[in-house]
Amino acid sequence: MADAGESVETFVFEEKGRWVVEIAVVFADGVVRHRIDDFNTKARAEISAGLIKRAAERDLRGPLNG
Repeated sequence: MADAGESVETFVFEEKGRWVVEIAVVFADGVVRHRIDDFNTKARAEISAGLIKRAAERDLRGPLNG
């Protein structure tokens, strides 16, 4: 079974005229970063980053009723 992540963070930055979203998940033995996607506008990238972070945090906490 895979270790559960301890925390998650998303990052938005500009690269070659596009706005990139990356996620970083912290585990007990290190950090894993993964590029999610790139967008035309910073606003769309920030919306995506927020949704991804909330979903990942929900997965880290586990089910609410169980």
